[in-house]
Amino acid sequence: MSLLVAAMDFERVMRIGTLEITAALALVAVFAARPRIRATADIGALVPMEVNIEILERGARRAQNLRTPFELGRTREAEIVLRDPEVSRRHARFETQNGVVYVEDLKSSNGTFLNGRRLAEPLEIRAGDEIDVGTTRLVVTSVRAVH
Repeated sequence: MSLLVAAMDFERVMRIGTLEITAALALVAVFAARPRIRATADIGALVPMEVNIEILERGARRAQNLRTPFELGRTREAEIVLRDPEVSRRHARFETQNGVVYVEDLKSSNGTFLNGRRLAEPLEIRAGDEIDVGTTRLVVTSVRAVH
């Protein structure tokens, strides 16, 4: 008899309800969706990195292989020059700190978007990320250290 009571108590204690499962899934989703932000003071030393980008502009595709730091915009001084009228002259900057590449909006008129989110501060980029500036899309194909 006591074995049956113990088994019933164990089942009651071990039962996980849908509310608990939903709360656990929501918590995992919140942590998974957090943006990749690091404070500038925590970033540290400059490490040169190479970034390969595929540029989709006005129906054309082109690839560029660049070393950080570099800028994009309509100005001829930018390493990535875009002809998109919705792109600012100095639109965005890519920098590296401690082997991590960050993209930063340079107070452009129309903003810079990383994977659909408007940049409010520098964010880390990784292979597969999409950066939208004006009507132009940049797809990061690889990020690697320069040896």
